[in-house]
Amino acid sequence: MVESQESVDASTRDIHYPKDEPVCSEDDLVQTAQEITENEAPENEAPENEALENEALENEAPENKALFPPYITDRIFFIDLSNKQLQTISPEVFSLERLEELHVEKNLIVSIPKAINRLRNMKVLYLNQNHIQDICEELGELKRLLSLDLSNNPLSYSSLLVISNLQSLRQLRLYKTNLREIPVQICNYLHHVELLGLSDNNLRRLPKEIANLTKLKEIYLKKNRFKIFPVEVCQIANLEIIDLEENLISLIPQEVGLLTNLVKLFLAFNKLSSIPPALQYCQKLAVLDLSYNLLRKLPRSLKKLTEMVDLKLSGNSLKKFPYQTRFWTSLSRVYLKNTGLHKVPISFTRLTSVRVLDLTENCFDEIPKGICTMKSLEVLALDDNQIQEIPVEIQELTNLKCLSLSENQFSIFPMEIFLLESLERLYLGQNKGIKFTSLPGDIIKLQNLKELYMENNYLEYLPPEVGSLTHLKILDCHNNLLKELPESVCQLQGLQKLLLQDNQLSQLPEDLASLQQLEVILVDGNPMTDPPIEVCCQGTSAILEYLQEKKHKKAMALKIKNLWQGLMTKKGIGPLLTLKSLAATKKEKKGKEKGKQKPGKKANTKK
Repeated sequence: MVESQESVDASTRDIHYPKDEPVCSEDDLVQTAQEITENEAPENEAPENEALENEALENEAPENKALFPPYITDRIFFIDLSNKQLQTISPEVFSLERLEELHVEKNLIVSIPKAINRLRNMKVLYLNQNHIQDICEELGELKRLLSLDLSNNPLSYSSLLVISNLQSLRQLRLYKTNLREIPVQICNYLHHVELLGLSDNNLRRLPKEIANLTKLKEIYLKKNRFKIFPVEVCQIANLEIIDLEENLISLIPQEVGLLTNLVKLFLAFNKLSSIPPALQYCQKLAVLDLSYNLLRKLPRSLKKLTEMVDLKLSGNSLKKFPYQTRFWTSLSRVYLKNTGLHKVPISFTRLTSVRVLDLTENCFDEIPKGICTMKSLEVLALDDNQIQEIPVEIQELTNLKCLSLSENQFSIFPMEIFLLESLERLYLGQNKGIKFTSLPGDIIKLQNLKELYMENNYLEYLPPEVGSLTHLKILDCHNNLLKELPESVCQLQGLQKLLLQDNQLSQLPEDLASLQQLEVILVDGNPMTDPPIEVCCQGTSAILEYLQEKKHKKAMALKIKNLWQGLMTKKGIGPLLTLKSLAATKKEKKGKEKGKQKPGKKANTKK
């Protein structure tokens, strides 16, 4: 089944940890520092405080010694020391007075050194995913700091007051910090903040002072404990993005209509049973996610939201297609999974901009022919319906790249699929639907195919034509009845993943080892003998190594055989004489020689 783009979008909504180019790794840092030092420092000139510096280096933690050269330059603007198991920030960092961006996330740091105030030019500071409890007062002296991330730290509430001194801040991220309330001081003094990240906390309400953040454009409040849409944010006229997913919200106030600059509103996984008509005044709204609520319909007045691009209503009991969509001519992505739909209105199919349509888990017993006229469609998902056949009109979808029809009721393989020459991804797994017993050789017609998913069927073999799908990267045939793979699979030079778990395979083609792009082979649940199970259990590398060695041995045996035959030919014995026949000839000759021995000599031998 095709992965829903909804979950992908949600996971990347706020790009939490952007790292602007040029990125300087620890190796780059050491190399750059050494090069500049060699060019600038006189050969015999020692640092002014050499004794002090040598003493500091001797006492330095081993991991920090590895990160920094003996002489370090201040001409470094960016350092990435993330995920290095550091327990503290090295003192050498604080000598880099021109440093503007520092990444020390994903370490074991428990406190911020007071020397942080020496980095006067610091603009971007990532301290997320450490063990910091208290924020030192000196952090508040970084007056040029624009972006601060303290997410995933067990911060004490009192230490958060230091942040209110950072009055130049544009972005503040405090995800997953056990916040129960936001310090009022942050709202009173951080007048330039444009992004505020507070997801994964225990917030139930926002202070009224949050309205002082007049430049705020993005606020992320996902996974908190709000029961009512916080009316306080409705006073922030510049807001463009509000994320309140996975709360307990059952009511949106009419004041939401004041957010006239709102572009994206995320309210999935709440308890909303209605949407206020006042939302119609948010006429810049382009992305609306109301998935998995208790909605049965949308207000008709929302037809005025003519800038709508993404609509997500999955998991609501709508029963009928949203009437308002016919007026949203810019609509590009529509997610209506599990909404009780059984037909698509003609007015919707006339929309020319729709590229993604997800109608998974509904009540369709056929593919509506109107959908076949939506020539901009690139992704069509109709998994888990009751579809029995595909109309020939589907060939009109000349831009379709992804077709997902898993869990349906096809009695035979729908050959109409092969009319879609633009297809790149095809999903036909049948965990619950009627299972396919074969894959037609006409699969060769899908020359643009990159991913083929045929899991949970009754396939006993794959057609040799599969090997002609030159762009194929993923072949998923797990949980079928395959007894062998066609040798042609070894022609798939772009193949990256081969998923064959739970079949009846006993061996793999040895030429699989020649597939340079192959990263994953899964054969669990097969009665494997070649490679043996103990090799298969060691993973892809072991499997490929085994096949490569087997191929090498076979090639060597053939080479020896050819050399031997060549030698026999030269001796006039014959080019086709084998070792076995030669051995038989020698045995016969030996027997004849024994028969010519004298009787007396034979008698003596017996004695």
